[in-house]
Amino acid sequence: MPRALKSPLVLLALMLALVASVPVLSVVSSLLSTGTGEVWRHLIATVLGDYVVNTLVLLLAVGVGVAAIGVGAAWLVTMLDFPGRRLFEWLLVLPLAMPAYVMAYAYTDLLQFTGPVQTLLRDTFGWGRQDYWFPEIRSVGGAAAMFVFVLYPYVYLLARTAFAERSGSVLEVSRSLGFGPWATFFRLSLPLARPAIAGGVALAAMETLADYGTVSYFSVQTFTTGIYRAWLSLGDRLAAAQLACALLSFVLIVLLLERTTRGRASYATVGGRSRPVMPLRLGGWASVLAVLACLLPVTVGFLLPAATLLHLAIEARGDHSIAVYARLAGNSFTLAGVTAVLAVLVATALAYALRLHRSRITLAANRVVGLGYAVPGAVIAVGILIPLATLDNWLDALMRERFGLATGLLFTGTVAALVYAYLVRFLGVAQEAIDAGLGKITRSMDDAARSLGLGAMATLWRVHRPLMWTSLLTAALLVFVDVMKELPATLVIRPFNFDTLATQAYTFASDERLGQAAVASLVIVAVGMLPVMLLTRTMRIRIAPVSPVAAGSQTRPATA
Repeated sequence: MPRALKSPLVLLALMLALVASVPVLSVVSSLLSTGTGEVWRHLIATVLGDYVVNTLVLLLAVGVGVAAIGVGAAWLVTMLDFPGRRLFEWLLVLPLAMPAYVMAYAYTDLLQFTGPVQTLLRDTFGWGRQDYWFPEIRSVGGAAAMFVFVLYPYVYLLARTAFAERSGSVLEVSRSLGFGPWATFFRLSLPLARPAIAGGVALAAMETLADYGTVSYFSVQTFTTGIYRAWLSLGDRLAAAQLACALLSFVLIVLLLERTTRGRASYATVGGRSRPVMPLRLGGWASVLAVLACLLPVTVGFLLPAATLLHLAIEARGDHSIAVYARLAGNSFTLAGVTAVLAVLVATALAYALRLHRSRITLAANRVVGLGYAVPGAVIAVGILIPLATLDNWLDALMRERFGLATGLLFTGTVAALVYAYLVRFLGVAQEAIDAGLGKITRSMDDAARSLGLGAMATLWRVHRPLMWTSLLTAALLVFVDVMKELPATLVIRPFNFDTLATQAYTFASDERLGQAAVASLVIVAVGMLPVMLLTRTMRIRIAPVSPVAAGSQTRPATA
């Protein structure tokens, strides 16, 4: 037996990794099952082609859109100086607080035939229904637009960091060789930032694959909507699991493409003194265009939908029940709070086991748990319900046989199952923050604690916990907000007659009661702004090397 397996902490880490991998293993095992021939023939004859085409179109459109907007905005605020640049640095992150399905509700009210935009056009020009053409918001293109303007901050944040960390001397050398700003961007800065851009696009693509609220509300047939249709409408959980497995293959393809785009090139920072990046000052029409270019994604992705939701909420103020929204908020905050605390505890146990006993076993356990964030909520929901339903049926049969008691469903469709799904989905978020915090604590402090007679757990509590308190709080906050916004897994697993702000907003919007949906949506957006503010503050600290503190490295690509 390997020595690491003798540690209780390592055994705990392995057990947690196994529990977290059950949903994915359950979905993959469905490929070995048979008996869904009739359902699959129906799907192939009717909607399976739409699932594949729409999913691919969304991935392509979102990938191109978030790359264009994210990279462009990051270049503007990092490399150019224009009025309001410091303000746009954090304003451009705000769309992250706006869930895509919430944005879909707002723009549907704004752009539909009876909405204010088309009504104004008809009143102004005297047009009738047949006199003009207006793009249909409830379409594949409309869904892609929602995703692009909500998810571009993933690319913006990573690209901005990559641009800011590059040495100013490299850019000065490029200019001394006769390259202008555009040539420097395309031939130097963009290739150096390629891994960061690819990572941001991959994150946006996975969020697109995981979405259910937007595509369902817009009636766009994707694998996510197909999973719910097979499970809830057709009543075939095996077909739903196999569709979930197909969706999981799209996720794996996205991850593989992201890895492939990096190639075999290395993007390293090597020694040498250099100056920090000095933004190029713009004036005249150039500065106006830069301001408009930064203002457009902020307005479309946050300001306009937030104003629309606020207007809808004020208009429907007479339809609001304080008691109802208090109950919904209580459910959401309770689930988010419990999940955040458990996620921090589990992620800390995994990270600390890896720190004390670094081996292939503990490294694999941490990686398996971290992969949950790449798995869509619909896949996790199906992967959890199948084994839990099997367990419930087995326990019920056992209790009937031994004691004549019917236990019914003890785990399926309970709050515990819902929290389990959240943990599998968002544990990787907590891991990232806690790993970063624990990695900043030097090993010498562990040695000093042991020399004073402190054991492993005492060292964690008395030495590490105070030093990584900010990381623990950040991890809890990020998980809290992600749970508040989660919709697909909640819709499938939630107990009967148990709603959250996200599910109630979706229900109201599906019933075309956008005024009531706006109130719940505004609460979700308000809570989502907390990590956005924290993220912006962290970004300012991380990009501090743009100041003279870290003007001491030269960056170049080194091909293998």
